[in-house]
Amino acid sequence: MLSYRAAIPLSNRTLARLADLIRARRAERRCRWRRLSAGRQALLVLAHLRNGDTYTQLASGFSIGTATAWRYVRESVDLLAALAEDLHAAVARAGRLAYAILDATLIPIDRLADQKPYYSGKHRRHGLNVQVLADPIGRLVWASPALPGAVHDLTIGLIDALTSAGVQVLADKGYQGAGGTIRTPFKRHRYRPRLSSGQKAVNRSHARIRAMGERAVATLKTWKVLAKLRCCPHRATAIVQAVLTLEAIETDRHSG
Repeated sequence: MLSYRAAIPLSNRTLARLADLIRARRAERRCRWRRLSAGRQALLVLAHLRNGDTYTQLASGFSIGTATAWRYVRESVDLLAALAEDLHAAVARAGRLAYAILDATLIPIDRLADQKPYYSGKHRRHGLNVQVLADPIGRLVWASPALPGAVHDLTIGLIDALTSAGVQVLADKGYQGAGGTIRTPFKRHRYRPRLSSGQKAVNRSHARIRAMGERAVATLKTWKVLAKLRCCPHRATAIVQAVLTLEAIETDRHSG
């Protein structure tokens, strides 16, 4: 198989942080020998998460077996996921913002034997539903656990938590009926009068502000592993949480 070098658009700080986590886990387990050093394993994992390299590609590029590449990725994803903020911490951070922006995205997956729960009628494809919370300038604050695509946005506990904490949230029409502190645009109904000029102006203003939330979704999707998940859907939440941890490391670097 032919191989070549490829760039990973991440900082050395992120690589070093992940390598430290792997090194600490090896010391905890008293591992005497591994095929790759902690730094090389960290590089392999970042190539998978950020560039979307498959296990076969990783195995070839790092001169290891495919099963070994799979184990390295799974181990590292679990280490990173354990550091991700929980819902309580995310809501507390959102409470310090002037307002938050809530949006939803679908992570495509392959068809499964039991495919009905994963089919999203809104997107007309199979996938996993992830809610994305952003700050006013579009930075990723948090992402919810990945649920089957057929699950409606309003059924996820994030909305209740934000409302209970009094966080002002802007969301699209898909969240109408959420109530509480969730602000959605006016929606025209078939048997009701057309929207007034004032309501249309409010909707335009709402859309301009809410558009910043799309940056957070785009940030999440820059991690190519989420372009289309080819693993068990039950692993999706851990992968999303791992990406959140890595993105937080990158954000801290830029803010510092």
